[in-house]
Amino acid sequence: MVFGRVTYDLMVSYWPTETAMKADPVIADFMNKTPKIVFSRTMDKADWNNTTLIKDNAVEEIKKLKQQPGKRMIIMGSADLSTTFIKNDLIDEYHILLNPVVLGNGHPLFKNVVEKFKLQLISSRAFKNGNVLLQYQTIKE
Repeated sequence: MVFGRVTYDLMVSYWPTETAMKADPVIADFMNKTPKIVFSRTMDKADWNNTTLIKDNAVEEIKKLKQQPGKRMIIMGSADLSTTFIKNDLIDEYHILLNPVVLGNGHPLFKNVVEKFKLQLISSRAFKNGNVLLQYQTIKE
């Protein structure tokens, strides 16, 4: 999992705690055991288990990681970091969870992205609660 500092702070404030383990042990186990990378120029250390802190060169570091064998990387939230990766053509797939709640504010998914790029819908899944998971693949031209 890949995070920017703000999303990392939110996640680390919840998942490692006893309360989170009781709330959903399967998800908490996944969140706590999965290797994590946090990109931050301001943090001095990342205490959540299995977390690596990278302070500089996010684009170059992700390019290196994408060349290594292993599982896929997931970036959750982290709008500013995602924008950096989008602008540098580093995201291969988008899994967008549409939650039908109008908040009136928030962070746009494609914040400050001015270059047009195309996505192809790979799959969609509707949940009983009304959420819809949309999976798109980046079309390379």
